[in-house]
This record gives sequence, structure tokens and C-alpha cells, in this order.
Amino acid sequence: MEQDITLEKAIEMLLSEANNIDEIEKVSLFEAVGRVAAIDITARMDNPPFDRSPLDGYALISQSTKGANLDNPVKFKIIGEECAGDFFSGTLKSNEALRIMTGAAIPKGADCVIRQEDVETQNNELFVSYELNHHENYCFAGEDIKTGDVIVQKNQLLNAACVGVLASQGFTDIEVYKKVRIAIASTGDELVMPGSELKQGKIYNSNLYTLAARLKELGFEAEVFGILPDDVNDIVNNILPRCDDFDLLITTGGVSVGKKDIMHEVVDNLGRKIFWRVMMKPGAPVLTYKSGTMLGIALSGNPFAAFATFELLVRPLLSKLSRRDLMYKRIEAKLMSEFPKESKGRRVIRAHYSNGEVYLPKQHASGSLFSASKCNAFVEIKAGTGKLQIGSKVELILL
Repeated sequence: MEQDITLEKAIEMLLSEANNIDEIEKVSLFEAVGRVAAIDITARMDNPPFDRSPLDGYALISQSTKGANLDNPVKFKIIGEECAGDFFSGTLKSNEALRIMTGAAIPKGADCVIRQEDVETQNNELFVSYELNHHENYCFAGEDIKTGDVIVQKNQLLNAACVGVLASQGFTDIEVYKKVRIAIASTGDELVMPGSELKQGKIYNSNLYTLAARLKELGFEAEVFGILPDDVNDIVNNILPRCDDFDLLITTGGVSVGKKDIMHEVVDNLGRKIFWRVMMKPGAPVLTYKSGTMLGIALSGNPFAAFATFELLVRPLLSKLSRRDLMYKRIEAKLMSEFPKESKGRRVIRAHYSNGEVYLPKQHASGSLFSASKCNAFVEIKAGTGKLQIGSKVELILL
């Protein structure tokens, strides 16, 4: 087991232990948003499936409009009307017009459409006062999609437009990869769930709610184990029978070197340690392990430390497991608040980024979560960095 490894090495080691979810299931299109396609899907037909009108107006033969002008409009006989969903079975002849609505199929013989606002009608006759071109105001069959086009690619994240495209082709369901199965739990006899009586020495458990909410923001659902007591056998008995049910278990607390930091012994009973401790602050004492095919990540119990380590370490893992791009983005920005502490080791601090500028809250303690509630980024500070001055350029991790 390696100790005190870099964040980059920690991510590399975790990803080497992780496998993509290969199991496939079929879901309805109503459930498909946010899922990842397991196969390529090709178009069954052209879309639109027929030549159609892009506007309300009249279908004509463009050649019949030659010479038309305001002083000498060309007269057409209106032979019928077609709304979207109707079908006109006849064929237009010279100087005949068919009133047509947006989306309706252009009738045989016609090669253009004139806007309803641009014509005058009287006694079932149409008067056109300008020339039209071949295929003016004309949408072709297959203009959007042609039969055989790949409309969804394997490993593509499905958004609302993808679902709409599939529906336009008559699909009702799609094969996707199964969801990543995630469980979360907290350890600590000092914790109680919100809604319970808060006795002296106890605190409400915020970590479970933070992690569950963040997972949902990223598109995942988690089963909540709740609070596990500071007892090795109790925790092992809760987790071990369920290891095959999950791809990832995230816990908080019990990972440092105190009397009740018992997750080290728990992991010895569950499976194989991958690493303990990462060279970063906060959240250094992160413990990772594998039990069967399930990966386990035990984070610090300090609220912000748990949040920061989740963002920097767990997100890359979720990205691989789910075949989705969840990686945070790094940019350079201008610091608008000073940070008076020297950073002997690598550190991340909470920040708010807007329009190239970074603002820092006053509170940076690992146990403080409130100051992170309005932040959307981390400032990453390299080991050996002195105080940060207003106006300096900083490395930013966008969340």
C-alpha cells in the first residue's frame, strides 16, 4: 500500500481499478435523458419523410409566375387546401395553386410555396405579383436526417434533442448502459440525522445530504446507508453483505489516526486497500479499497474536506464508470481577494469565479461548509507558495 501519494497518482490508481459498466438495459425514451447509449442507432427513414412546406401559403409551379409584377399579377386557380397531416392526392398544373399549411406535404407538380401574406385572393383565385424561383420556400425529404444516418452513437450521452430525434424516427425505447450503483454512508457516534433530537455533544449529519445532492447534480442516484456507528464489526456486517450490490461505496469519517478512526480496520475485513493519504489539503487522509468488484472510498468526516476530495478524486472515477465526461476544467484567473496563509503543501481553497475574476470567502476551515455554498470553483495552490496577493494569477478548478 502506497502512502502520501499525489492527487494525480491517486486518480491513476483508482482508475486502474475501475471498470466501465458493461451491462445493458432497455429504457423508454421518457427515461433516456442522462443515460449513455450502448449501441449505434441508425435512422429508419428520411426526416422529414416527404417534401413539405416551411410556412403557411400556396403551393405553385414557379414557371407559372414568370413575368409577374405589381402592375401585371399572374392569376392562379385555387384548387384545394391541405393542412399538416392531410394529403392532397392530385397533381398541380400550370396556373393552379393549393393552399398549404406549415408542415404539409408539397403536392405533385408544385416546386415552390409563396407566403400567404404576399398574395391577394378573390373568388377562389390567387394573384401573384412577383416571380418565384424553383424550390423557393421548399423543404426536402431527408433534409434533416437521411435513412441510414447514425443518429445516436455508442457511448453518447443522451440529451433532450437526442430523445426527440429518436421519437421522430418512431423509436419508443433505447438500449443504454446500466446506471452506476452507488451507496453512501457516514460513520461517527457523534452524528444524528436531521429531525432527531440533538443531544449535547452531537451534531447533525450534513455529509450524507451534501454527497447525495452532489451526486444528483451530476446525474447519479445513491442508496443511503445512513449513519454507521464507530464499531468495526457493526460496519463490516452492514457493508460486506451488500458489496455485490454496488459499484461504488462512499463513506465519510473514520479515516485519520484518532482513537475512533476505525475505517482502516474495517477495510482490512472488507478487502484490499488501494491507498491511504493524498498529498493535498484539505482531505489528505482519504482511504480507498476494493471489495470484490466494488470500489470503496472513505473520505474525511470534515464537511468541506469531504466535499473537496469528492470533487477532485471521486468525479474522475464516476466519469470512467459512467462513460460520461465529468472532469472538472482548469483555467487561469485573476485573484480579487487576498489569501494570507502560506501553503507548505498543496492546497485547494473554495472560491467564486465570474468573468475572469476570483473572489474568496473569509472562512476556509475544513469543518466549515457554509462558505462553500456560494462557491463554484477551487483555487489550487502549489506546495511552497507564499501569501496570495490581490491581482495575482491563480490556477482555478471549475466545478
